[in-house]
Amino acid sequence: MPISEKVTLHALPPSHPCKAVGAALDYKGIEYEWVDLPYGKHNEMIEEMYGEGRTRVPGLTIGDERVHGSTEILWRVEELAPENPLYPEGIADEVREAEVWGAGELQDFGRRIPWGALYFKPQLLGRMNGVDELDPAGTDFAMKFVRSTWKYHGITCEKIAEDLERLPGMIDDIDAMAEKGLIDGEEPTAADFQIGATIWTLATIGDVRPVLDGSAALRVAERYFGEIPELVPAGAYPASWIKARD
Repeated sequence: MPISEKVTLHALPPSHPCKAVGAALDYKGIEYEWVDLPYGKHNEMIEEMYGEGRTRVPGLTIGDERVHGSTEILWRVEELAPENPLYPEGIADEVREAEVWGAGELQDFGRRIPWGALYFKPQLLGRMNGVDELDPAGTDFAMKFVRSTWKYHGITCEKIAEDLERLPGMIDDIDAMAEKGLIDGEEPTAADFQIGATIWTLATIGDVRPVLDGSAALRVAERYFGEIPELVPAGAYPASWIKARD
C-alpha cells in the first residue's frame, strides 16, 4: 500500500471536487474510506475538523494529518505516493496550472449550472437519489432546498447566464489542453481528474450537453467517471441563454 496510515475522505456524494479526489486516490492505488457527511451539517463538521473558514468538502485525513481542498489533497498525495504520477515529469508545471484553472475557474460552473437547472425543474431533484420525479410535497421541499443552495453559493440568474455564455470558450480551452498533452493522454493527470469531474456534472444537464459533445472535455469525463446520466432534460433554461460552440 502506498500510504500505511489510515486515509479517510470526508465528502458529499454529488460533489465533483470529491469525485476528483476519489478518482485520484483510486489511480494511485491508495486504500481509503469515503465518509459521506450529512447535508445541512457538513459545513459545520468540516470546519470543526479542518479549521476555521474551511467549510466545504472535500477534506482528507492521513493518520493525524488533515488536508483540506481538492488541489491541496492531490498535491499532498503526490508527495506521499509519487508512483502513478499526477504531475508527469516534463509537463508537471503546466498540469498544475491546468488543474488550478479547473478547480478555480471551472469548478463553480459545476455548481451554478446544475443547481440553476434544478431551480427551474425542482421536481427532478430526486433523480440524485434514483427517484424519477418528486410528488407535490417532495417538490415543495426541493424548492426550499434549491433556494437555500442558491443562497449558500451566491447563485443568480445573471451569473448563470454569464456562465452559459462563457462555457463554449472554456470547452475550447480544455480541448487546447488536450492538444498539449496535459489531459486526455495515455495516463491521467491531476488536471484530468479536476476538469473531468466538473464536466461530468455539467453533462448531466441536457441544455448544455450539445456544447460538450465531441470535445476532449467530455471524453475525459466519461473515461474517468463513467456513464453520464441525464439529471435535467433540455428545456430547463431559456433557449436564448444557451450558446453554441463555433
